[in-house]
Amino acid sequence: MNEGRSCPLAYRYRPSDLCREPRQVTEDVLYIIGGLYGNPYALDEIERMALEEERQGHRVKLIFNGDFNWFNASDTLFREINCRVLDHMVSLGNVDYELATPSDGAGCGCAYPDFVDQGVVERSNDIIERLQGVAGDHPDIQKRLRLLPRYRCLLFGGLKILVVHGDPESLAGWGLAHESFGAGNELQLAEWFAESGADVIASTHTCLPVLWSGTVEGRSCVVVNNGSAGMGNLEQDPRGLVTRIGLTSPQFEAVAGLERRGLNVSLVPVAYDLGAWLPRFDQLWPGGSAAAVSYRSRIVGGTSLTSDRIVFPPAV
Repeated sequence: MNEGRSCPLAYRYRPSDLCREPRQVTEDVLYIIGGLYGNPYALDEIERMALEEERQGHRVKLIFNGDFNWFNASDTLFREINCRVLDHMVSLGNVDYELATPSDGAGCGCAYPDFVDQGVVERSNDIIERLQGVAGDHPDIQKRLRLLPRYRCLLFGGLKILVVHGDPESLAGWGLAHESFGAGNELQLAEWFAESGADVIASTHTCLPVLWSGTVEGRSCVVVNNGSAGMGNLEQDPRGLVTRIGLTSPQFEAVAGLERRGLNVSLVPVAYDLGAWLPRFDQLWPGGSAAAVSYRSRIVGGTSLTSDRIVFPPAV
């Protein structure tokens, strides 16, 4: 396998299998949290946001759809992040899978496409190798991670909410990446919605946010990708993002949102304490380290993506 670019067979599944047995949820609001990346301050803020919603009378369910580990390369932080996250509804990301059950030759398991620079791939493989060394000292957490599913399907507001990490064919698939929407993936989306029977597909993995809506076989369908909950997603904006799906509008100003079939689907900022997180990140990943080279500038200043470019089809 080409480490970091190939996709292990264990990551694969069939779209037709994903929503056969949806689980009913009774809360009023879902927070779908992808790409926490081991940031405890982002988790603090998400919990605070949920508490504020509950004070307004909204019952909130936290759902983590993978890669809650990444920068937490110390025994203390690794244990804190996993113990806190695993108290909630969780499904695996490729990072968490490779910490629990390393795949021979998979590297980080990111399945990076050709447009991602090889330096990024190699640094991600270095990060996972270091993190696997930490995880090996916590066999109880590895055991809990091994028991997690690769996806979940929820029945919420009478609709099927499919929660994946990558896309409807693979744990680390890039079919719901921002770049895929930009290149035009309508035919593939129609196939996935038709085969799965999902009404909303919530993803993460590919690090940039997306909010798409369209019609498939007469049904209004939505894709939402939160990018990352634990680091910045937009231009000059260090805040993370979570997907919020609710029966009501969000309590917090969203960067993008829509209402379909009685549900409000929004991308809501996570304004965590960057001043507290950055020194801890720098201590764990000093200048020149793999994570510092790949991610520090994004943690501080976000990306080059503006909020008007995350909605598909784009406004004309």
